[in-house]
This record gives sequence, structure tokens and C-alpha cells, in this order.
Amino acid sequence: MASSSSSSPHQTRVPFPSDPGGKPLDHDVPIHVVTEPSQLPVEFLNPSAAKELIIGFDCEGVNLCRHGALCIMQLAFPDAIYLVDAIEGGESLIKACKPALESSYITKVIHDCKRDSEALYFQFGIKLHNVVDTQIAYSLIEEQEGRTRLPGDYISFVGLLADPRYCGISYLEKEEVRVLLRQDPMFWTYRPLSEMMIRAAADDVRFLLCIYYKMMEKLNERSLWYLAVRGALYSRCFCINENNYADWPDIPPIPGFMFYQPIILHYFVFPNCPGIVLPTLWTWFVCHVFNTSNMPCIEFYLYKIKEVPNSPNWIVLHYIVFALTIGFHCWKPWERISN
Repeated sequence: MASSSSSSPHQTRVPFPSDPGGKPLDHDVPIHVVTEPSQLPVEFLNPSAAKELIIGFDCEGVNLCRHGALCIMQLAFPDAIYLVDAIEGGESLIKACKPALESSYITKVIHDCKRDSEALYFQFGIKLHNVVDTQIAYSLIEEQEGRTRLPGDYISFVGLLADPRYCGISYLEKEEVRVLLRQDPMFWTYRPLSEMMIRAAADDVRFLLCIYYKMMEKLNERSLWYLAVRGALYSRCFCINENNYADWPDIPPIPGFMFYQPIILHYFVFPNCPGIVLPTLWTWFVCHVFNTSNMPCIEFYLYKIKEVPNSPNWIVLHYIVFALTIGFHCWKPWERISN
């Protein structure tokens, strides 16, 4: 059990499926305000392969980014919610969470991780890792089910909660907090935490585990890989440093079933065009070896072949991608720019 043995005066209701595919069951869980590392679950502070965890995660603060101030970090377990108070507990408390936040054994479910990750990295030196971003997952499910969204048209957390496929609830309290934040940007710095602050912080994470399990049921193998790659890229996109992310974990590599797919597509779509095999294989080989961040774009491009008739234009485009890939990795423009 993750919940602390000490009683808490604060509680909230958390929807959580009893089994995969089962109907979510609401149950009351305690909300613990944490000011010392000892108040957190041992399995969280000491991640291990023997006890892998999935938790809801979020952060609150003032102008939450590298130059702002992280005030509260919320952790949602199936049986408890922890509000890690960065103001009362200080830097030592947040850094005690560093192994968990960087661990591959703890999955952090969050909605739009970019600014949270930026604040953790620049304020505490924490590289947020192994995230499942529900904003990304939502977009992937929409694409997977044939519903297109405009670039940059991302679902808000309030919008996600309102979707009947996931929660189907109206989150009116969120707007109340937004109004208060506009009136007083220092809202999250005040202590002791008010009932509204505790409720608002808990509300931002208490639905995440239920949403996570519902999304995992919908995502196919390809989308799960995209989710992992984009989550890794989102975590570091605002964490620009001088070492070109050398101290960050590797981007997930291309899985085998996707590596061989272009070859299979070639024989089904271009049976009379053997010339397309070379650029296809080379592009995928380079991406696989160098583990580049533009893999999703290239993979998507290659995947689109199956939607296009046997056209010489696509063969030409393959050779263009082939040439650009070689040039990109030989010239290494990112190193020239950084120098």
C-alpha cells in the first residue's frame, strides 16, 4: 500500500477501474500534505524493478518554467494522493524525489509535461523520465480512429475530463482557480495551504490513473511507440542545455515491427520498382543506428506509401529522403550550430 499510516483530515474521491476494461469505481482516498521525505511511500523514494509503479503527476507554481517557482508537486497513487510542498519542505524534499522522477520503473502520467519538466530541470536538476502524457495520447487515439485535428490543436485537461470516453465530468472548479490565479499570481505560494488549494491540487491528478488505463486499452502498438517517443521529446523540449541532451536518457529506439514494415510495404505497393528498396532501407538503418529525434516524421512519411498508388513521384521522394538523411548525419548541422 502506498498510503501513509498516519491519518489525514483531507480526502477526495478517485475513480479507478477494478480491472482492465472494468467500470471505474469511485473510492475515497486520503490527501497527504508532505513536508518531509519520510512521509512519502518507500517504494516511491527507492524505485526498483521489483515494484514498478504508475502514478498521476502534476506540478503547481508561479510562472511554472525555468525562471518561475515550483510550489507543489502532486503524486496520485491508487490509494492516496500526496501534495509535496516545495515551499515548506524546500529543495531537499524535491531532490529526494529525483530518483523516482528519473526512474524507468515509475511511470508518471501527466497532462502536458513540458513546463513541469522545464521547472524541475532548471530549478532542481531533475530530468523527468518515463512519462505518459495524456495530451499526446489523446491526439494519437484521435488519429488512430480516423479523426484529424489541426496542428497545435491540443486537448486541454478540462476538455479531456469532459470527454465521455474518459471521464465525462465538468471541471468547474478549475475555472475558479484560474480566476484566482489571474487576480493573484502568487496564489500557490501562500501557507498554510487552504482547503481550496488542497482540493484544486488534488483534482489535477485524481483522475489521471483512470484516464491512463482507458487510454492504454485504445492505443495500438504503433501508437504506444509514438507515445513513448513524443513523451521523451516533450519532457526535454524546453530543457535546452550546452551538452545537447547528453545527460538525458536515450529516445526509445525503433521497434522491430516498424523497422521491417517499409520492406513489406515495398513488395505490396511497388512490386515492379526494386529501386525504392535501397533508400527505404538506408533511411531506416540510419534512423535506427543514430536514434534520431526525427524518426516519427520519417516513419510517418514511409507509412503513407501504402495510401498512394504506384507513382514515380514517391520513388523520387524516397531518393530525396535518402540523400537528405546521409547529408544530415555526415554534416551534423546541430554540432555546427552549437559551436
